[in-house]
Amino acid sequence: MLLTISTTHHPATDLGYLLHKNPSRLQTEALSFGKAYVFYPAASVEFCTAALLVEIDPVALVRGRGPSGEGGQLEQYVNDRPYAANSFLSVAMGRIFSTAMSGRSKDRPELAEVPIPLTAHLPVIAVRGGEELVRRLFEPLGYAVELKGSQLDDKFPEWGASPYVGLTIAGTVRLQDLLTHLYVLIPVLDNEKHYWVANDEIEKLLKRGEGWLGTHPEKDLIVSRYLKRQRSLTREALSRLLAEDTPSDEVDEIPSAESPVTERTPSLHDQRLQTVLSVIRDTGAKRVVDLGCGEGKLLKLLLSEKQFDTILGMDVSWRSLEIAKERLRLDELPERQRGRIELIQGSLTYQDQRLNGFEAAAIVEVIEHLDAPRLATFERIVFEFARPTHVVLTTPNAEYNTIFETLPAGEFRHGDHRFEWKRAEFEGWASGVAERFGYGVRFEPVGPVDMEKGAPTQMAVFTQKEVAA
Repeated sequence: MLLTISTTHHPATDLGYLLHKNPSRLQTEALSFGKAYVFYPAASVEFCTAALLVEIDPVALVRGRGPSGEGGQLEQYVNDRPYAANSFLSVAMGRIFSTAMSGRSKDRPELAEVPIPLTAHLPVIAVRGGEELVRRLFEPLGYAVELKGSQLDDKFPEWGASPYVGLTIAGTVRLQDLLTHLYVLIPVLDNEKHYWVANDEIEKLLKRGEGWLGTHPEKDLIVSRYLKRQRSLTREALSRLLAEDTPSDEVDEIPSAESPVTERTPSLHDQRLQTVLSVIRDTGAKRVVDLGCGEGKLLKLLLSEKQFDTILGMDVSWRSLEIAKERLRLDELPERQRGRIELIQGSLTYQDQRLNGFEAAAIVEVIEHLDAPRLATFERIVFEFARPTHVVLTTPNAEYNTIFETLPAGEFRHGDHRFEWKRAEFEGWASGVAERFGYGVRFEPVGPVDMEKGAPTQMAVFTQKEVAA
C-alpha cells in the first residue's frame, strides 16, 4: 500500500526536515507485519513528494508473527491488505513519522507550526460508505477532496461501483495535522481494523484526535468506526471527549470578556455587544451567525430583535453551549421562537457547511484566542468558505492596556490571549483579509476613546464588495 505527500512550499525540500527523512536516500524499516520504505519520487526547490510504501506479509500474519486473532481461512491469505490503505498503514505512519506527528522538527522548528500547502494521495483505499462519507470526513477539516472510482467490472455494470477508490486531499495545513487526520480516518474509511482493539486504542484515538476530533461534526461515527463499533469503548471515548471539551482545554476560540479588574468600566462588555448588535441590525440582515458565541449573551440580544428570523450560535466548548442553552431558556421558548435559533458545536479552524448562507456574522473577542499560525485557516473558513455578506469582528486594542491600572505592563488582558494588536496591526491584518477575499472594510472604536491610545476595543466591519458597491 502507498501514501504520497507533496508540497509546493518554498523550498519544497523542507518536507524532508519536517518528516525527518532525508530525500537523498531510501530508508527502510522492519515492522511486525512487513516492511516500510520511505523515498522521494520528486525533490526540488519547487516541488517535493515523499512516499511511504508498506509491504504486508499476509502469510506472516496468519503464522502469528503479526497481530493476534488471524485464522487459517482462505480470506486470511487472499485479501486486499497488501494493496489497499488500511489500519496497517496507520500503524506504519505512527512508527515511521512519529516525530512529525508530534509536531516537532529539530532543524525547522518554526516551520512545523506553520500551515503549508500539502497534498496527500492514496492510490487505493476501500471506502465503506461512498464518496459522501469521504467528503463528510475530510471537508470539515478544510481539505479539497478528489476521488477516482471505478466499476467492479465494466462488462457487468449491474454489479455496481467498486468500494476501492483513489483518494487525494489537499489543503494548507500543518504537516502534523495532515498526518494525524490520515492516521485516524484511514481505518474509519476502511471500517475495519486488523488487530485487537482494547482500551489502549482509546488513548491512541484521543492523542491523535487532540484539537480537532472533539469538534468534528462526524465525531460519533469516527469514534465508533475507529473502535470497531465496540459500544463500551465508544461510550467511554465519547464521554472523555465531552469531558475534555471545557473552556480550560479548548481555549483557542472561546470568546471571554476580559476580567473585570482590567476593564476601565464595568459596562465595556455590554457596550461591545450593543455596538455589534446595532451594526448587524443596520445591515438589514435576517440570517445571523455568532461565531464563538460563548455563553450566549449576544444571542440573547439577537433573539430579542424581530428582524432576525434565523440565528445560529457556534462555539467550540460544549460547556459554554450548555450555559447558553440555559441562559436563553431554549426549552421554555414558544415553538415559533425556538425555531428561530440553533446552537451547534464547531471550530473556526475547520470548514463547516452549516455556516454557509448567512447574511451577517459576529466574531466578538475571538481571534486573539487563536494561535497566530491558525489565522490563515480562520480567514479561509470565514471569508472564503462560509462567506457571509457582512462580518463584524472585534478584538482588544493593545495600546489601551496601559490605561488599565491593575494590568501589569506587558501582560495581556486575559491569560488565554495569544496576541493583542495595536490599531495599525489590526487594521493592516483586516485590510489584507478584505483585499484577499473580496470585501470592503471599515473600522470603528468601541468604548471610551482616549485621544492618544484610542478605544479599549477595536472593531472591523467587513462587507462583500459587490454589496458595498
